[in-house]
Amino acid sequence: MPIIWCAISGHGFGHAAQVVPVLNALGTLVPGLTAILRTTVPDSFFQGRLTIPWIHQSVQQDIGCIQRGPLQIDIPATWEEHQRFHEQWDQRLAQEVAAMQSARPQVILADTPYLAVSAGLDARIPTVALANFTWSEVLEHFVESDQPHQLAILAAIRQSYSHADLALRIAPGLPLAPFSKALNIGPIAEPGASQRQELRAYLQLDDSEQLVLVGFGGIPLESLPWEQMNDMKGYHFLIDGITGKASSRVHSLSSTPFSFKTILASVDIVMTKPGYGTIVEAVLIGLPVIYVRRYNFADEPPLVEFLRQYGCSTEVSLADFASGRWQPALEALHLASPAAPPPLCTGAPEAAHILAKYF
Repeated sequence: MPIIWCAISGHGFGHAAQVVPVLNALGTLVPGLTAILRTTVPDSFFQGRLTIPWIHQSVQQDIGCIQRGPLQIDIPATWEEHQRFHEQWDQRLAQEVAAMQSARPQVILADTPYLAVSAGLDARIPTVALANFTWSEVLEHFVESDQPHQLAILAAIRQSYSHADLALRIAPGLPLAPFSKALNIGPIAEPGASQRQELRAYLQLDDSEQLVLVGFGGIPLESLPWEQMNDMKGYHFLIDGITGKASSRVHSLSSTPFSFKTILASVDIVMTKPGYGTIVEAVLIGLPVIYVRRYNFADEPPLVEFLRQYGCSTEVSLADFASGRWQPALEALHLASPAAPPPLCTGAPEAAHILAKYF
């Protein structure tokens, strides 16, 4: 039976959202393919998205960043958790190697846990990284020169990545410098089908009202300016990942029968951080974006540039977002239009054709 081992970072849902379209495309090329999903991303994320048979194994693959909500990285806590992770490195590595040897996959796909790359080397199974950034490119901005343990962790991560047989660099992304061999592929996204009329009918919206999705990915917001949102006439808000003061103007996504992908394809505007999945899907479907930058996450600049080049967007400062001063940005989008046609979404089939050679 053809098997692909997929090590997927559990830092939000963006990494899983990149892997799923690739696996769906690969399934059309490799009959009978089964995916082993080695990740702390909940199995509910893959239900209804992944079209090939899959086995979910909830095993931590990496740390990523420790965050206080989706907009703030806790840098000291991030280093503390990486240190704990690496103190158990030999045990974690042995566990992954044994599991790989038992499953006997033809190839290991990592997006983008470096543990899986090192384990693949020891298990003598080809490893392919799929990523728009590496954790070493993220962490290098947080290294303190007088903290030798941070430098040692960063060096170990880079060394692990260097063992990969191949890296597939997803556009838009960082250089993926730690890998010795990297191939560029196009953007990856699988936008949902619009159910705009059904969604608006469900929420009983007037034709003159704009529907705004406030969705910040797999790491939930801790608070929102509920009072100001309720005062914004002409707008309704769908909130993802946080429960709060639902009202006639503010609705919880979880209270609707629609998936996040369907809602993203059906609203008038999305307000979000510059994260890969939401930004690329919004550009591809022509959805206007209001974004709140973090300014210290490494993959943010290429995503913002992608938005500016192909999308319809405007930025809201963190202070204005927190205080509910959204009206100027919302009104600015009424007059905006995409600067250029979006690029073709070729990344998934390109990656699939490369991976199919391992079978």
